[in-house]
Amino acid sequence: MPKINGNEIRPGNVLDHENGLWAAVKVDHVKPGKGGAFAQVELKNLRDGRKLNERFRSADKVEQVRLEQKDQQFLFEADDMLTFMDSETYDQIALPADILGDRRPFLQDGMIVKIEYYGEEALNVTLPLRVTCKVVETEPVVKGQTAANSFKPAILDNGVRVMIPPFVGTDEDIVVNTELMEYVERA
Repeated sequence: MPKINGNEIRPGNVLDHENGLWAAVKVDHVKPGKGGAFAQVELKNLRDGRKLNERFRSADKVEQVRLEQKDQQFLFEADDMLTFMDSETYDQIALPADILGDRRPFLQDGMIVKIEYYGEEALNVTLPLRVTCKVVETEPVVKGQTAANSFKPAILDNGVRVMIPPFVGTDEDIVVNTELMEYVERA
């Protein structure tokens, strides 16, 4: 695995640090008036979700890990386990449902997701950035309510609450950003 200098760490890099796999979440490069420059890095453990703040000087060497990404199809959920299938080899893998966290409701039958592997171990599941959902409950449109940034609450078919523009009504399909969990556009 390649070693990189501490000042070359970027958000999204996966590092082998303190006998664990850590993803760099936030990186701030600091040049104090006295002393050498360093990178203040917020790390997240890919196996258990712990967070760690670490300071790396430019002379520090860290091992960068390359994760293999595979597109896999979601098949079904049983006993809090999500089953995915590799569309090339037809191998199936079962992962705990909490691997998706609060984005779990956006996972739909047959959806293609990216699963990141370190060797044979699945570490992360990434949903598509945009998902189409149906509005099942929202307030009716009030005539004359045309303020530029007025949004109203809505509940989607997967139970998630989002804010939508006033012109969107019940039983309409909308596109939702799965990272920000907010309305993007009508479908």
